[in-house]
Amino acid sequence: MKKFYGENELRRMYLEFFESKGHLKMNSFSLVPHNDNSLLLINAGMAPLKPYFTGQEIPPRRRVTTCQKCIRTGDIENVGKTARHLTFFEMLGNFSFGDYFKHEAIAWSWEFLTKVLGLEEDRLYPSIYGEDDEAFNIWTKEVGVPAERITRFYRDPETGECDNFWKHGAGPCGPCSEIYYDRGEKYGCGKPDCKVGCDCDRFMEVWNNVFTQFEGDGKGGYTELSQKNIDTGMGLERLAVVMQDVDSVFDIDTMKAIRDRVCELSGKKYEVDAMDDVSIRLITDHIRSSTFMISDGIMPSNEGRGYVLRRIIRRAARHGRMLGIDGIFMAELAKTVINESKDGYPELEEKKDFILKVLAQEEEKFAKTIDQGLAILEDMEKEMIASGSKVLSGDNAFKLYDTYGFPMDLTSEILEEKGFTIDEDGFKKAMEVQRTTARKNRKTTNYMGADATVYDEIDPSVTTEFVGYDKLETASTVTVLTSETEIVEALSDGEIGTIIVEETPFYATMGGQQGDKGVIYTADGTFKVEDTIKLLGGKVGHVGKMTSGMIKSGDKVTLSVDADLRGKTCKNHSATHLLQKALREVLGTHVEQAGSYQDAERTRFDFSHFQAMTAEEIAKVEKIVNDEIAADLEVRTDVMTVEEAKKTGAMALFGEKYGEKVRVVSMGEFSKEFCGGTHVKHTGEIAAFKIISESGVAAGVRRIEALTGDNVFAYYKNIEAELERAAKAAKTTPAALVEKIEHMMAEIKALNAENESLKSKAAKEALGDVMDQVVEVKGVKLLATSVAGVDMNGLRDLGDQLKGKLGEGVVVLASEADGKVNLVAMATEEAMKKGAHAGNLIKAIAGKVGGGGGGRPNMAQAGGKNPAGIPDAVAEAKVALENQIK
Repeated sequence: MKKFYGENELRRMYLEFFESKGHLKMNSFSLVPHNDNSLLLINAGMAPLKPYFTGQEIPPRRRVTTCQKCIRTGDIENVGKTARHLTFFEMLGNFSFGDYFKHEAIAWSWEFLTKVLGLEEDRLYPSIYGEDDEAFNIWTKEVGVPAERITRFYRDPETGECDNFWKHGAGPCGPCSEIYYDRGEKYGCGKPDCKVGCDCDRFMEVWNNVFTQFEGDGKGGYTELSQKNIDTGMGLERLAVVMQDVDSVFDIDTMKAIRDRVCELSGKKYEVDAMDDVSIRLITDHIRSSTFMISDGIMPSNEGRGYVLRRIIRRAARHGRMLGIDGIFMAELAKTVINESKDGYPELEEKKDFILKVLAQEEEKFAKTIDQGLAILEDMEKEMIASGSKVLSGDNAFKLYDTYGFPMDLTSEILEEKGFTIDEDGFKKAMEVQRTTARKNRKTTNYMGADATVYDEIDPSVTTEFVGYDKLETASTVTVLTSETEIVEALSDGEIGTIIVEETPFYATMGGQQGDKGVIYTADGTFKVEDTIKLLGGKVGHVGKMTSGMIKSGDKVTLSVDADLRGKTCKNHSATHLLQKALREVLGTHVEQAGSYQDAERTRFDFSHFQAMTAEEIAKVEKIVNDEIAADLEVRTDVMTVEEAKKTGAMALFGEKYGEKVRVVSMGEFSKEFCGGTHVKHTGEIAAFKIISESGVAAGVRRIEALTGDNVFAYYKNIEAELERAAKAAKTTPAALVEKIEHMMAEIKALNAENESLKSKAAKEALGDVMDQVVEVKGVKLLATSVAGVDMNGLRDLGDQLKGKLGEGVVVLASEADGKVNLVAMATEEAMKKGAHAGNLIKAIAGKVGGGGGGRPNMAQAGGKNPAGIPDAVAEAKVALENQIK
């Protein structure tokens, strides 16, 4: 008998079931792909596991089960319009990497659905790939499903495609076997031939077994794989629809809680108004996507996955306005998302403050942007009216979409009320131009999406053990050597390449800390290590150049790290831990690491904060760090489970994926963080800490650059030298420099004033007595003339003086200075009452000198590039004024 199970309960039941079948339960990977440039966001349960399927990495166990967070935006325009489409969903999966295959996968899928969940067998309908008789026999002879309840799907004779055959270009592929659940006639289309595969909602796919058994060449050719894999996917939300017997994913328990909160905030009821329902569903989906993306460290931006997040947030915010929700609301909704999903994803609760702050800030930003966009659209409407057009161009519609976040349906809706339409084909063309440009900018990649390198050819069983926490020199054995293009047996004098050994004291670049440098040597050869890199599968690559002799594969070598560079890097890394804690104390607990970099020269720390730090805040942070350095705190490292580490209060790196055991670095009782990097033994070794800059690098992300140890002393020594040079240039001593500068500034100010006075006097003398050039235009006095060699400031001063002499009227002055033209127009109060407008006057005459400009009714100015046009501009002033006077 089918029971009601909540979404969180179903997730737990599935994972526990496959754990009982010998699977390793792995937590969901981040939505941000790791070492996979082919994806912007994780979009399927198998996506993070691709290295295990391809053999590039050895899996922690050959049987794995996960519930993976996924984002798909391919059908984002349909989200809300239908009750099917989602951007965020959870994918339940059980995976076999060369272990079990079809028999077990099919049997366990049936067992879970019928025995664990209690679904009625006669309402479950398997499907298979048309030619997969092996799967058909398993279903009928082993599971006992009647043959007439099994649907075969064949390839389309024209395209060669089949929904029940999974492939992704060239590479591993294979047939599928899905399981559909008959939800009953009330969800059907009513057609007599309604069956599995029908477009209606009666038969819902709840399970998909993918049997990866072939290697496809991308041209229709297939060869049998020696290692066959299982990739099972089942949408958790779909399963919940079936188990809770509800109409759609928006009615399941966790989604309904969010949906109800949307209705509460908007004062709307669901399923009363169809247009309202679209907005309610869209917001319900988009707030889930936004909350989970931010929890994985994605920040709103104008490119990449950050743009996906920004677009989702802004679409939801716009639909909130359409529902009549006043003010900022998405952070409030996110609280419900967190509450409903924190059982499966505790990181949501841990990052709650941060998530809410990012959402609030982005929504506030959009509130300002949408008003700007409406103003721009109003200008576009005026242009259409002026030109007699009733159609907004595709380029303008795309500008509103791309720059101001206006989806085309919003622009269309606003325009429709006023009798306008949009050039939809032009909009699509502009969109396609952007997509084509983006595609061209993508790199050619291998199956994993990363640039193909020689390292892909290394045996995945090769690993390297890092032993450099406690020693900087060790002996080891060379396991692999590569040149820049291929695996080699030896590297000789002058050759560039990479050395991989069994164990190394060299730290590979990770977590922001730059890799070590040093030497690897034998009696027969020396290799200078210029960089140390982390490779797939736990390998460490020592990249550099042979400076003498030869090193061969299998050689016993000595590896020696540059102790001075390592020591300075350690100081910078340890100081970064102190810095993060100090920032949280001064700015607040919303501060999270958004990136870092430490080498021997400096430390760079990016962190979440929403405004520039004040000088006082920077000084406070710097003092806290230096106080903890002076306290000479012991730096201790402990290895423990993630759960134990969190209980101690240790901070985890935002969005990072951790193994079962983690290293926790503690600095006295002041700082405690998850960290795999290298550090000083006591904070006193850092000696000194100096912040040299604080700046913004992205929306909501600030950056601090700082120095430690000898680099701080070198910094101050350099400042001292600069001070000496400055004092020498000012012909004084460093102690008296400020007083000397103040005296020089006063002297400069007096000279400037004198200079301006002389320039004004010269301008008046050059102009002479021009009052006899005053003419009357429809009862308004006009003085329009030119003067040589006067800049814009001088021209404005001259205009004020002439306006005073004129009494009431309009003054227009032109001057050539340094090959450019300056124009000024001024109008008195009485002249403006009669229609004079300095700004419009300037616009009318500026074209004569090849320029443009404008301004207020009483004063305006312009620049130009054609001095020869000055007489025409002066003459045009009279015509322009005549047109203005009523």
